[in-house]
Amino acid sequence: MQFFFDHFFELTITGLALGSIYALVALGYTMVYGVLQLINFAHSEVFMYGTFSVVWVFYLFGAGADQSTGSLIGLLVASMIVAMVVSGGVALLLERVAYRPLLKKNSPKLVALISAIGASFALAEAMGLRDRIAGFLGLEGTLTKYVAGARDNRSLPTTITPDPLFKIGDYNVTTVDLLVIVMALLMMFALDRFVRRSRLGRGMRAVAQDPSSAALMGVNSTRVYQVTFLLGGLMAGVAATLYMIRIGTTRFDAGFILGVKAFTAAVLGGIGNLRGALVGGLVLGVAENWGSAIIGTEWKDVVAFVLLVVILLFRPTGLLGESLGKARA
Repeated sequence: MQFFFDHFFELTITGLALGSIYALVALGYTMVYGVLQLINFAHSEVFMYGTFSVVWVFYLFGAGADQSTGSLIGLLVASMIVAMVVSGGVALLLERVAYRPLLKKNSPKLVALISAIGASFALAEAMGLRDRIAGFLGLEGTLTKYVAGARDNRSLPTTITPDPLFKIGDYNVTTVDLLVIVMALLMMFALDRFVRRSRLGRGMRAVAQDPSSAALMGVNSTRVYQVTFLLGGLMAGVAATLYMIRIGTTRFDAGFILGVKAFTAAVLGGIGNLRGALVGGLVLGVAENWGSAIIGTEWKDVVAFVLLVVILLFRPTGLLGESLGKARA
């Protein structure tokens, strides 16, 4: 307990940074549920592919340990753009292959859930077997740097050192802390404005509220579903970049635990609620850090899920609980 009080501000700020990553990934879960009333359990792999995209961009440009500040910033910007494109593309592929055929046939939601779980394993194993896939295509020699050690951890070739900026209590808030938190807030604000103000956003809310009536009013539900998956993928790409800046290491199954935590954050804040995903992610990240300090790091995951159960016992709809279809412009 004394450790908790001695490092209260450090635990809180770093928890907010971790929670910001959870929140960005949680947006993908909450948007798909808000519009389609389905859980996209393959969204964790959408995030995972984004993390590898960041590593591969650094490899492509020959990044090393002695990068200048200017070149490092350029690499990070390029990595974020590529990660957003890759994660968005994987999300669209999921919508096209794992969801659209089932939606057209009006399949039960349980079938779509099983399809998402199958797609999750398939995507993860494809990344874990990329060396064999490259060998089968005769590209193993050309792509050695990108496919070697397919089932091992892959780290950024450049160490991103967080520089202290200012103090809150006894903790020096670093550039990485501030970047992660501010970027998550900006992306959340941009997405919220898009959903509430744009024509496509109004279409998404209409489909979320009443798909049949929306279709009668000329809303193209297929396009709405595509945009929903794409936006979730773009947010996952941003989260992947921030994750690599902060953690620096990924692997083929890196999305599993983080995806479960992000889904927990979405439910905690009120699944189907964009602002709830942000609140849930921040609360979860801080709670994990506080719980780790009080009862030990080995209980970190337990704290997260116990918190979820306790909150849902008293507020079953989550902390905010308003669905996307009821959001006001």
